[in-house]
Amino acid sequence: MNKISLYIGIAILLTLCFSSCKNVPAKKAESVKQPNILYIMSDDHTSQAFGIYGSRLASLNPTPTLDGIAKEGMIFNNCFVTNSICTPSRATIISGQYSQTNGVLDLEGHVAFEKQYLPMEIKKLGYQTALVGKWHLEHQPNFDYYNVFTQHGQQGSYFDPNLTETGMNYTKYGRKGYEGKVYEGHSSDVITDITLDWLKNKRDTSKPFFLMHQFKAPHDDFEYAPRYKDYLEDTEIPEPASLYDNGNNGSVATRGINDSLIHDIGSSLSKRNTIRHMGMKIWSDRYTKRNNPDFDIHQADNLSDKAYTHKTYQEYLKRYLRCVKGVDDNVARIIEYLKKEGLYDNTIIVYTGDQGFMLGEHDYIDKRWMYDESMRMPFFVRYPEKIKKGSRTDAIINNADFAPTLIDLAGGQAPEMMQGNSFKTILETGKEPKGWQQSTYYRYWMHMAHAHANPAHFGIRTKDYKLIFYYGKYWVDTDNPESEWNKKSYNNRFEWHTPVAWEFYDLKADPKEMDNAYNNPEYKVIIADLKEQLKAKRKVLNEEDEDKFPHIQKVIDAHWND
Repeated sequence: MNKISLYIGIAILLTLCFSSCKNVPAKKAESVKQPNILYIMSDDHTSQAFGIYGSRLASLNPTPTLDGIAKEGMIFNNCFVTNSICTPSRATIISGQYSQTNGVLDLEGHVAFEKQYLPMEIKKLGYQTALVGKWHLEHQPNFDYYNVFTQHGQQGSYFDPNLTETGMNYTKYGRKGYEGKVYEGHSSDVITDITLDWLKNKRDTSKPFFLMHQFKAPHDDFEYAPRYKDYLEDTEIPEPASLYDNGNNGSVATRGINDSLIHDIGSSLSKRNTIRHMGMKIWSDRYTKRNNPDFDIHQADNLSDKAYTHKTYQEYLKRYLRCVKGVDDNVARIIEYLKKEGLYDNTIIVYTGDQGFMLGEHDYIDKRWMYDESMRMPFFVRYPEKIKKGSRTDAIINNADFAPTLIDLAGGQAPEMMQGNSFKTILETGKEPKGWQQSTYYRYWMHMAHAHANPAHFGIRTKDYKLIFYYGKYWVDTDNPESEWNKKSYNNRFEWHTPVAWEFYDLKADPKEMDNAYNNPEYKVIIADLKEQLKAKRKVLNEEDEDKFPHIQKVIDAHWND
């Protein structure tokens, strides 16, 4: 074939190609950039301590920055933790699994490097991953970059905390003798400085980022930055009525027969709990001088019990809210940077606490309980590309659902080993999809631990009702006295024996859970139905006890129909 024929042939082929392809649209360049994901979590930041949740504290405007973000996205009214204690909650979030499946039942638990499914799946989608702040899961984080608290059992210090950064020796992580690097300042400021430094100087700007920024505050001890010393100083903090009168809340499991255990169970604000009440710390506080050298630890001396409770409550809440103020202000610093760099609207911003927290309700402090103040998690998401501004939902979600949802938002699909459900559709439409879960399961394992002394229990919560089963009395495995569980008694005074009991609350008629109506015949059919739902949920979630904890199953079987 001569050159002229070759050129004619090529011309004909090109003509045919253009002709056949002219009606086929060209593949568009990627029009929507993968969104960044910023997941912010505080420790023990409960829904009562926000403006957006309309609690008695809302009038104090404790979270103006966070409220502003929330109102630009979707607020969840019914987000719940599955096990209200730090390590198990974090394990559920990072694995997408409930406690018995991921193996983290209590504060001694940990999640192995290869079982941190959330960051592992996000990496597969092309994201650069980072974790800053509180980790509390012992093993090296499976993130591209991390800088996490290491001392004090990985809890970290409020002031001058030690953190371990990517590249540092991790073989002695969390153990005495290796505590990383000391950073001067308050922990909330320190981790925000680290996060901003990573965003500015260390991240790969060619990739979207997935950043988990996790505060220590406002965890117990409530050591606030000194600049907040005068915040709310002259303000009278509204009190819950149940601080002084707990009505018919609880049962023999939480109060004892004829209230015989009220001085032992549930750490208190008042002097009720003789082993651990908040006044013991506040009025002989070794931390006080750091925050407020002028604080008079004797000002509660010689007060009546009610006056003592009032004064303790006021000091307790002010310290707590000063820590919250530090969180809110530091989130504002991160938001300011995102806006300045043009990243704000293409970043999915999630905010939550690792569980709820009791702020004097029912005269309780700390968390652990299945009561709403402890079980409810604040949760909201902002992403204007997909989420309607000013939206709100009553859909029930829990912390096992976080990982599947974050993976879904990043463009992936949750692996089968995850037990949670993605609520991406709810975020984007504001509606619950057909078949969406109408209840959530809860279980607290750490029976009578850490002087907070909460009996072990599990239960189910729907939008209208709550059913709780306390199985503590026979927690000890009498068939095997040398079993691991029997050796975990944190407080021998209780000998691990508390009464077995059921509690039931009609949340529409009794939203503050002041009337245990389990024995009210009007609710017999509803309670029977909830028991069936609870049994089915325990089965599907691998929360049954026949195989691993048969001594617990004996109690369940013996008292199921009480």
